[in-house]
Amino acid sequence: MENKMDHKISDEDVSQEFLEKVLKDYYCYGDSCKGWETNVITQPQTVKNIVDVGASRIAAGMGVGNSIKDKNIASKIDHTLLKPDATPKEITELCEEAKKYHFASVCINPGYVSLCASLLKGTDVRVCTVVGFPLGANTSEVKKFETEQAIQNGATEIDMVINVGRLKAGDYEYVSNDISHIANVAKSNNALVKVIIEAALLTDEEKVKACLICKKVGADFVKTSTGFSKGGATVGDVALMKYVVGSSIGVKAAGGIRSKEDAEAMIASGADRIGASASVKIVSGEKSESNY
Repeated sequence: MENKMDHKISDEDVSQEFLEKVLKDYYCYGDSCKGWETNVITQPQTVKNIVDVGASRIAAGMGVGNSIKDKNIASKIDHTLLKPDATPKEITELCEEAKKYHFASVCINPGYVSLCASLLKGTDVRVCTVVGFPLGANTSEVKKFETEQAIQNGATEIDMVINVGRLKAGDYEYVSNDISHIANVAKSNNALVKVIIEAALLTDEEKVKACLICKKVGADFVKTSTGFSKGGATVGDVALMKYVVGSSIGVKAAGGIRSKEDAEAMIASGADRIGASASVKIVSGEKSESNY
C-alpha cells in the first residue's frame, strides 16, 4: 500500500522563508550577495548574526566547500531546441554542438528523444525532454505516461511543468501528487526531474510554496520557466528559489538567457543549470535574439 506523504504547506513555512531572505538581504552588501549561499564559508559572522536574530536554518549552495564557482559555463547548460517547427536536421545539429562544447544535456520535445539518444550514445551529454509542456495542464496520468515513454526512448532528464492553476488555487495536494507521479517514475529509472514552476505567472508567495512542495516530494531541480509564457528567468526569481531549496536540490534558470553575461548573472544568483537555445553564442561570448 502506498504511503501518503504530508503535502501541507503552512503559512508558517512561507513566513520562515521570507524571514530568512530578508535577513540575508540585510546582512549582505554589494558583491557579497553574488553567490550569497557561499557565505556559510566566507562570512561566518554574518551567518551567526542571521541565526541569532531568529533564522532556524541556513541554506548552503550545491558544492559549497569545494570550488565556489564553476568556470565552465558549458557544463551547466541544457542546450535547448523546443520550437514546434524544429526539424530532424536541426536536432542533429543541436546534438553535434552539444558534443563539441560538452553541454550538460540537450533539451528537446519528446518526439526527438530516440534520435538524440542514438546520436549521443557514448558521450557525456545527457538527453533531457519536457513533460506536460508547455502549459502543465495535462492530467497526472498523461504526464506519467509521457515520462515512462520518454525514459524508455532514452531520456535521462525530465523537465515537467506543474499545474499552475491548481497551485494558484491553493490545491497543494494535487500539485504534490502531480509531481510525485513523475518523480517516482524517474527515480526508479535513475533519471533526474526538474520541475518548471512558470515563475512569471506566480506571486513570490506562490513561488515559495511551489519550491517547498518540490523539496518535499523529492524533485531534483526547480526550474523558472518554460520560455513559452509571458516571462522568462530573472535573477530575483533564481535567488528566491535557491534560497528556498538551499543545497537540497538544484535551480535551473530558463527563458530569455541570451548572452554569457546573462548566464553568469543567473549562476551568481544561485542557478545550477541554464536552459538556453543560445548556448553556443553564450559560451562564445556573443549575444542571441532568441526568446528561449
